[in-house]
Amino acid sequence: MNIQNEGLLNPKPGDPNGYVTKDGMWAAVPYGKKFIILHNGQQVHTANNYKSAKTYIQKSAKGASVSTLEQFL
Repeated sequence: MNIQNEGLLNPKPGDPNGYVTKDGMWAAVPYGKKFIILHNGQQVHTANNYKSAKTYIQKSAKGASVSTLEQFL
């Protein structure tokens, strides 16, 4: 069964079903009551909730935004 907007009828919806950055390099995927954080398809961290997962991604993505020569080779 596929429910597109499962929180639509819920008066107190929980955390979103995940988070992905615009470039698609980072993602937070629900895993039980926690969120697994993925970078380039590999698990790098586990967060306790959506807010901490998104904060971790934003901090990590900011630090990783410095481009290296290896990315272009």
